[in-house]
This record gives sequence, C-alpha cells and structure tokens, in this order.
Amino acid sequence: MKTQTKPVVLITGASSGMGKDFALRLLSEGYIVYGAARRIERMQEIEAAGGIALAMDVTEDDTMVAAVERIMREQGRIDVLVNSAGYGQMGALEDVPVDAARRQIEVNLIGLARLTQLCLPHMRAKKFGKIINISSIGGKCAFPLAGWYHASKFALEGYSDALRMEVRPFGIDVIVIEPGGTESEWFPVAIAELERYSAQGAYARLVQAMQHSPSWKRKMPPAAVITNLLIKALKAKTPRTRYHGASGSGVILFLRYILPDRLYDRLIMSQFRQRSV
Repeated sequence: MKTQTKPVVLITGASSGMGKDFALRLLSEGYIVYGAARRIERMQEIEAAGGIALAMDVTEDDTMVAAVERIMREQGRIDVLVNSAGYGQMGALEDVPVDAARRQIEVNLIGLARLTQLCLPHMRAKKFGKIINISSIGGKCAFPLAGWYHASKFALEGYSDALRMEVRPFGIDVIVIEPGGTESEWFPVAIAELERYSAQGAYARLVQAMQHSPSWKRKMPPAAVITNLLIKALKAKTPRTRYHGASGSGVILFLRYILPDRLYDRLIMSQFRQRSV
C-alpha cells in the first residue's frame, strides 16, 4: 500500500463464509475493515475484532450509496473493494422462473458493478486502488443444473477483464479470484433451490444423480484457503489477474481448457449417469 496509514477495505457478503473470513483476516493484518451484508446481526464477531458492520443489500442502490458515503466521510478513502456477495441459483434452465434468474444476475453481477461504480471515482482521485471480484471456477466451466449461476459468473469474468483494462491507467488493479468448493452456506442454499424447482418432473433423474454424487458429499476445505489467495494478491507488488484454489479447482480448469466442448460434456454427464437411481 502507498499510504502510511491503515488501508481501508470494503467487503461485501461479510456475514458468513468467505466474506466473513476475509474480514477477520484483514483486521488481523492491520486493515480498517468495513464489512457489508444484509444480515448485519451476523457480523458481531467482525465488530468485536474491531471492524465496522454496514447494512447493505447489493440489489438496493440506496444502501450501497449510503455505505460508500459513510466510509468516505469517516476515512476519506477506499483502498480495496472486495466483491464477495453472491449465491448459487440452481435448477434446470427450463424450470427456474425468469424472475429468479434475474435476481441471480442482479446479485452476482449488476449489484457488484454498481458498487464498483460508486467506489471508482474515489480510487481514481487517489491514483490507487484494488478491486477484487470473487468469481468461481464456475465462471470458466459449466455443469448441468446451475446454468444461471454459471451465466452470472461467466459474465463477471468478462466484466472484470474489461474493467481491468479501463482502470489500470489510474493505478487501480482488478483481480479475479476463482474458488472451487469451500465450506460455506453456498451448498445448502443451492441444493434447496435445486430441489425446489427440479426435484420433480423431467429433470428429476438428473437431480437425483447429482445428489448422489460423492463430490457433493465430500468435506470441503475451509474458507481460509481462499483468504490466503486474497492476502497473496494484496501483498503482491504486481498481482496476477486471476487466482484459483480450493476443492478440485486446478484439475477442473485444466480439463476445461484442454478438452473439446463435446468431450467435456460427455465427461461431466458420464459421472451423473453412473450414479443415476
């Protein structure tokens, strides 16, 4: 960091999972941390560690405006923005209502982009900033029954690439982190949505196969695996544009890179067919 005072970071999705782990780790690293989430009552641990909890819903513009205004009023700058708010909308594409699909894009992409818009003028004024977008290996490779989640993360990857080129002349870095599976609320929420929309009907057999897959039942690594990547990116003089880590991320990304589309499709679907019930 170019400042002699403590760097200021705004983290979305800070009430649980990776966002909460990011906040606690950055507090221990000496950052001034503003943790933002809808469930402000779940950020007591962050406040106890010295952080500031902000009520924010990335689908409600006034809450984002108020959060950025408060940080600028209290600190005069925002050095780092960590966009980690998001969730997984699962269900067959035929089954998921369009309103649910719109909300997935709104939370995982549009809200992130709007908050970034609000922070960028302050970063440009300081000629310094780091924007870290938490994407997913699901932004590079797709699986059945999670089409809208993949659509949001594929879009985030492209958005981040364009943003990186636009803001680099102003001394601002854009970094994408692509987690594999980690221990969080993501899986319970996603599975509940999958069962809600597609457990009955034309895609029920595929849903059952996915639910019986060992990959859905194995113990996931802790969020700290991804937090370590975040710290690595923040400490790097010239950070990489992308980092990936956690359960199976390297293997899956490598296979997606080397395999033709139809061969990749067959590989993925063969795993589900073998476990169909």
